[in-house]
Amino acid sequence: MSFWTIDVSATELIYTPVNPNFGGSPLNGSYLLAGANAINDYKPPQENSLLGEDESSIQRLAANLESRLIGQLLSDVGNGNTGQLSTDDFLLNIVDNNGSLMIQVTDKATGETSTIQVSGLVPDM
Repeated sequence: MSFWTIDVSATELIYTPVNPNFGGSPLNGSYLLAGANAINDYKPPQENSLLGEDESSIQRLAANLESRLIGQLLSDVGNGNTGQLSTDDFLLNIVDNNGSLMIQVTDKATGETSTIQVSGLVPDM
């Protein structure tokens, strides 16, 4: 009978992380970032966009004027006056009836009407 002898050697297995955030080599950072950017399909919204569409200067001006006119209309109603505002998109009718404020908004495209009523207001004297 013959026996074979085999020399075997072993060393301790040491885990080395790849990601530099977890103790890996800092030289791996740019490689990992490039890989992450390659598969990233997220596109941030534009800074001056409204719902993903760029807004022109004239559109911003019109929106600001519309907002200002609505504010003025509400101020006039607070002084006991009634008012109406018509824009391309909607018709706004505001009536103050002895402390009960009624705001009626009509969508010109669909004809839908929404009414908002607020009670308990004290008219300015």
